[in-house]
Amino acid sequence: MSDENIYPETNTIISMDDTYVMHSYGRKKVVFVKGSGMKLWDADGKEYLDFLAGIAVNGIGHSHPELAEAICRQSSKLMHVSNLFYVPQQPMLAKKLVELSGLDKAFFCNSGAEANEAALKLARKWGNTKRSGRYEIITAKHSFHGRTLAAVTATGQPKYHSGFEPMMPGFKYVPYNDFDALKKSISDATCAVMLEPVQGESGVWPASKEYMVNVRKLCDDLGILLILDEVQTGIGRTGKWFGFQHYDIKPDIMTLAKTLGGGFPIGSCLATNSVAEVFEPGSHASTFGGNPLACTAALTTIDIIEKNDLINNSMNMGAYMKESLIKLQKSRNDIKDVRGLGLMIALEFNRDDIQDVVVKCMNQGLIVNGIGTNIIRFVPPLIVNQNDIDNAINILANVL
Repeated sequence: MSDENIYPETNTIISMDDTYVMHSYGRKKVVFVKGSGMKLWDADGKEYLDFLAGIAVNGIGHSHPELAEAICRQSSKLMHVSNLFYVPQQPMLAKKLVELSGLDKAFFCNSGAEANEAALKLARKWGNTKRSGRYEIITAKHSFHGRTLAAVTATGQPKYHSGFEPMMPGFKYVPYNDFDALKKSISDATCAVMLEPVQGESGVWPASKEYMVNVRKLCDDLGILLILDEVQTGIGRTGKWFGFQHYDIKPDIMTLAKTLGGGFPIGSCLATNSVAEVFEPGSHASTFGGNPLACTAALTTIDIIEKNDLINNSMNMGAYMKESLIKLQKSRNDIKDVRGLGLMIALEFNRDDIQDVVVKCMNQGLIVNGIGTNIIRFVPPLIVNQNDIDNAINILANVL
């Protein structure tokens, strides 16, 4: 570790954070200062195997040399101008995303919450413009769509609403994977249905194919929009470029972020032409959205994924990891379920001390994510291999 003397020692950093940073996160007592591929190192030089990837962000691993070089090269030329002018990397990235997804137009922003905010505004503008003032948006219980006011209202979890009431009007929540409940909830005011192909934050719950196909047909029949939040599932996480491709459907609006920038902040909202056309100059904006640096990072990330066939690696390693976890399940009596899609996997337990298990895994050099009291989520970089998976499961098994 050549950079070990750059930072104050760990306890000093934690104390400074406690003093000067708003306490909106519950942090683990570790300070990471370096990453490479599947590995992280803390300020004390300890090495960790990362199966969280910045919460499904570092899809090509930490500090990929090609991405780092591209960001460095672009930063020496131009980092930001304004969306009042043409940014060459922006249509290049839009074209690539359109070709991969089959949608028609892209809007760029800085995060998943912003991408979902854009999608919600776009759907309401479409409903007002083309559907006689329709404004209502139906989302799923236990969904997660972000922390901005409209995105958190769309989130079907009351715990995220607490303290921020009143929520924005015009949202309804229905049980996930329950087509009849969704169908009954649609009213004359409904303009869109918004779903995640896999509910990640609440415990990795994939939608059934029958459900998604039926929802798409219902939206077509009733003339309302289908919005898919692919912030976490997009860009290879599920073993395909986009989660919707598992269901042989296509949304009217889709949102992306996380893996899109390979670790650099960028979000995008894509839509079909008939929907995108309701956005006119002044309808929506993002000062930093689609800047040359962020778009360069995204273009480079996509290129690395393509060159290294990481979509297939996500599918194959996801299958290998699920098989390995099922073997672990059969050897124990405290594992209730193994589920997921691609490299988005959950291990659900019959025990309620999973946050302690997560901390003990970290102490043993493995980073995983605990959800609630009884679920562990695995969202490793798409570069993960069998040896990494074996090592991770061995650490977990020893901790258990």
